[in-house]
Amino acid sequence: MAVADIRKCSVLTVGRSSIDASYCINGFSLSRVTQCRDLGVIITSDLSPSQHINEITAKTHKRANCILRCFASRDVNLLVRAFTVYVRPILEYNSVIWSPYLKKEISQIEKVQRRFTKRLRGLRNVEYTERLNRLGLPTLELRRLQLDLIFCYKIVFGLTSLTASDYFQFSNTNTRGHAYKLYIPQNSCDIRKKFLPCRILAVWNSLPASTDFSSLTAFRRTVHLTDLTKFLHCNAY
Repeated sequence: MAVADIRKCSVLTVGRSSIDASYCINGFSLSRVTQCRDLGVIITSDLSPSQHINEITAKTHKRANCILRCFASRDVNLLVRAFTVYVRPILEYNSVIWSPYLKKEISQIEKVQRRFTKRLRGLRNVEYTERLNRLGLPTLELRRLQLDLIFCYKIVFGLTSLTASDYFQFSNTNTRGHAYKLYIPQNSCDIRKKFLPCRILAVWNSLPASTDFSSLTAFRRTVHLTDLTKFLHCNAY
């Protein structure tokens, strides 16, 4: 392994471990860090998404401002399209990994879209919920929840390289609703409850019996038509 590549490596300890071991590669000692970037997502020793959220919200506020300054056209549809193409993907990239659970962080992300839409022509004095209705936009929190469900579907039905049994177990209880309900285990670790395999279970099991599981496209269509309001942490922004 080249020296330049070794210098890119570091040691990140997750949790409150008291282990203070030294790790080396080819005689080079690796530095210890409290956070690192892995595939574009900032991972911290306490597994909190706060640092990642701070970075992407700062970046997207700047990009949203740039769109409003640089586009000569004040056409609302054009500006919204630019937002959904150049801003929203940054706020949603790999959200199944870091999706926030604190209201302040959920609101922090939502503020990017709230602030952008408020500056559109004719919408400054319109409430956020009404602005979204006029523009045909869902809240960012709702979109993250829909993305969680879609990724859960991919795991359950083998559309990823992940093994479904490592994350989910089908429920043996015959209850009302659809036929693919998942078992909800007890978790003693609070942080684990925030990860996708746990946080999505109640939402998945609550999907109506009419949910179409025949294909990913059909399931995605059903999810977008299902009212998930009761699972949103911030109903008013």
